[in-house]
Amino acid sequence: MSLATSRAFTVADFDFELPPELIAQHPAAERSASRLLDGTGAAPADRVFRDLPDLLQPGDLLVFNDTQVVKARLFGEKATGGKLELLIERVLLPHEASDGASAHEVVGHLRVSKKPLPGGRLHLAGGLRGGGFDAVFLGRWPDEQGQLFRLRLEGPAGEDPYTLMERHGHVPLPPYITHGDTEDDARRYQTVFARVPGAVAAPTAALHFDGGVLAALERRGVQRASVTLHVGAGTFAPMKTERIADHVMHHERYAIPPATLQAIAACRARGGRVVAVGTTTVRTLESWAHRGETAGDTNIFITPGFDFRVVDVLVTNFHLPKSTLMMLVSAFAGHERVMALYRHAVAQRYRFFSYGDAMLLTRSPTAAHTDRSR
Repeated sequence: MSLATSRAFTVADFDFELPPELIAQHPAAERSASRLLDGTGAAPADRVFRDLPDLLQPGDLLVFNDTQVVKARLFGEKATGGKLELLIERVLLPHEASDGASAHEVVGHLRVSKKPLPGGRLHLAGGLRGGGFDAVFLGRWPDEQGQLFRLRLEGPAGEDPYTLMERHGHVPLPPYITHGDTEDDARRYQTVFARVPGAVAAPTAALHFDGGVLAALERRGVQRASVTLHVGAGTFAPMKTERIADHVMHHERYAIPPATLQAIAACRARGGRVVAVGTTTVRTLESWAHRGETAGDTNIFITPGFDFRVVDVLVTNFHLPKSTLMMLVSAFAGHERVMALYRHAVAQRYRFFSYGDAMLLTRSPTAAHTDRSR
């Protein structure tokens, strides 16, 4: 899904110079001790994340993404001995499986010197005989031209894909984080309210919230609700086209519970603002508003000129140059304003990307907006 932009933006319009040392390799010592760039006023203000409750208003509604990152990166070998790496993108629902019933089929990215033939067996984490499990290669997904690969996992009886990943997998850290995953990553590359397993990347804006901030928000009179969007590895995929209109977005599975729809309606009724925690929450809420579906797959592509129908305020991390998420925040807060805030962040030595600092934005008065969330 894509809407026409107000002018002919190209990918180069969303580029910026980023010193490599500003790419955060580890999280802040405390979640809420990260810095917060307040971009809601006439001039940027440098704050600390625990200041967020004071920047919101009683009656506002914070909407979080409650997805849980799974240990989706697995290492193994083919039957011929060739080494491989598998990144499971999603666990297929029974009706999506090849036999229409399996609860053990997955799709993912496979890094191997030569792709196996359908029916080929892969030994993951040592294979069944070595304390791990096997997988049978079934082909490409969603069709023969698909970029992902479908596999059936065959572990000990009763162990579903989530159990196998938790036992044998590794935290799928982003490609720009250079160290291998540790126990600290297993804890910190996860939000404190993660509930529904299925993501291979964290909803990073929510990583800054801890018990103290949540308690302060409650005292402030800020309400809370949640959605689920299982963030896929496509969130890190570079744009391969120069024209924005030529880019094909990846699909991600989402769901919005009835209680959240009721909370949004109540927020509107009392004159509050809907505050999305992270771009994944924006994509979920705006997918629902544009499609009328509270669950399913979305490949919504938000670029300047997009008609925002739900979100008023955004808490977000800093994103990769020339990425689709740079386009989303530019659509929301205005291209020139966002690029100026990024220049300020670089000059002030903010920490960037998943383990980095955060930014608070309000929807630009010039951004298209139709309130159809009531």
